[in-house]
Amino acid sequence: MSRKQLWMIGLIFVLAACSRPWTETSVITPASIWASGQLPTLATAVVTPTLSFTLPTSRPPGAPELTPTPDAPHYQPGGEHGPENYIVQSGDMLSAIAERYSVSVAAIVQANNIPNPDALEVGQKLVIPQMTPQAPGPAVKLIPDSELVYGPLSGSFDVAAFIKTKGGYLAGYTQDVNGETLDAAQVVQLIAQDYSVNPRLLLAVLEYRSGWVTNPHPDPTLGETPFGFNDGWYVGLYRQLAWASIQLNSGFYRWRTASVTDWVVGDGSVVPIDPTINAGTAGVQNFFAHLDDYSTWLKDVAPGGFFDTYSLLFGNPFDKAIEPLVPTSLTQPKLLLPFGPGEIWAFTGGPHLAWDAGTPFGAMDFAPPGEALGCVESDAWVTAVADGLVTRTGTGVVILDLDGDGNEGTGWVILYMHIESRDRVQPGTFLHAGDRVGHPSCEGGVSSGTHVHMARKFNGVWMPADGPVPFVLSGWVASGTGEEYVGTLTRNGVVVESYEGNSTINQIQR
Repeated sequence: MSRKQLWMIGLIFVLAACSRPWTETSVITPASIWASGQLPTLATAVVTPTLSFTLPTSRPPGAPELTPTPDAPHYQPGGEHGPENYIVQSGDMLSAIAERYSVSVAAIVQANNIPNPDALEVGQKLVIPQMTPQAPGPAVKLIPDSELVYGPLSGSFDVAAFIKTKGGYLAGYTQDVNGETLDAAQVVQLIAQDYSVNPRLLLAVLEYRSGWVTNPHPDPTLGETPFGFNDGWYVGLYRQLAWASIQLNSGFYRWRTASVTDWVVGDGSVVPIDPTINAGTAGVQNFFAHLDDYSTWLKDVAPGGFFDTYSLLFGNPFDKAIEPLVPTSLTQPKLLLPFGPGEIWAFTGGPHLAWDAGTPFGAMDFAPPGEALGCVESDAWVTAVADGLVTRTGTGVVILDLDGDGNEGTGWVILYMHIESRDRVQPGTFLHAGDRVGHPSCEGGVSSGTHVHMARKFNGVWMPADGPVPFVLSGWVASGTGEEYVGTLTRNGVVVESYEGNSTINQIQR
């Protein structure tokens, strides 16, 4: 079973198209746009010289439908703000406890005189301090959901050409990533695809924080931490973008599952989230919450802040909205277990992180037959769960695009992780269900034993394994407990339990 690297989606409402298309070029201030979650009309738009972009006059044949995003209010039960006592449970982390109670880690550490926040003991009694929330955060929508994920329009964006035309610091930036020298465009594209975060959004937050996109000589004090976050590990463009993607994804997916009610910003202030924002905006708000004090956060996520920068770089983000991104009527296509008929593998990992922190528990793990433990070479074959096109491979990674259009951001996509380089299928190969993908291994990420890790995306959205559209393989339906890696697969009344190792309780076959 593996623990993925720390640096390596929820209801989306069905909306009608705009009642009339935009028919002219308009100049609009951020303050006039979606400040109350509504799309302005040209008649009410405020003219200003600061932002100018051409709104589309019609939708080309075959292009995705673009709509505004006036989501219904996302009301939730009130958050827990203490004070109360908490008993540390197995697997608890202080950051997760703080997140649950909408307090800062520092506040819990101070209230309990904790010498080492990384060394909690099971049964330890913690006092959760009382926190007084600020006024609710801004209602302004910053981006549609489809501009947060690596969705249908992401694949058509040429990252390299865009960076080159802007002529900023990124244009000459290179970095060693896992032993390979990559330019900035390659780094951005790799993070965008791996984390399934829109490359336009990554470039916009990078420009807003550091100017690296357009300024050839940005603030030298930022060094290799252009977002201003530095803990000694997230250094260099690759890891900084990975950190940013974690925060963007965390806000997005927690809002989709109604598992967050407040942001705790950098100075410890608790900010209730306005119920009318959308998940994409929640992702951006969460990102800035991890960087800002309260007053700065208000500026960054209100009209005139980050929205200005995005609009100047890419135009109005809501012109690119694709809705519904995940239809409420969505069903999973028929998928097979990732190995051959008659073979018995071990179900070693129930629902757990699809890719990295911030993504939902969307993945499951399977280990090949045999008694050998640890990272051993296996001649067993991981197979295609359905027909599809292999669009991308990497260190341990194989991406299978089930709609076969070659665009990782459209339709159903399957991620395989820990596929050995030996005999691994090549990009551009079309596989039929049951065809060979490669051998299970420990390649890619961090793994304690040879296995294959599998997760699903739809239109760029990571899908929870036990969510409204559960992960089903050869009729086996996934279920989780909320605890990472713990879960079951059930078919016709037979239940197989996840277990780290080889046991009678976790044996599974087609």
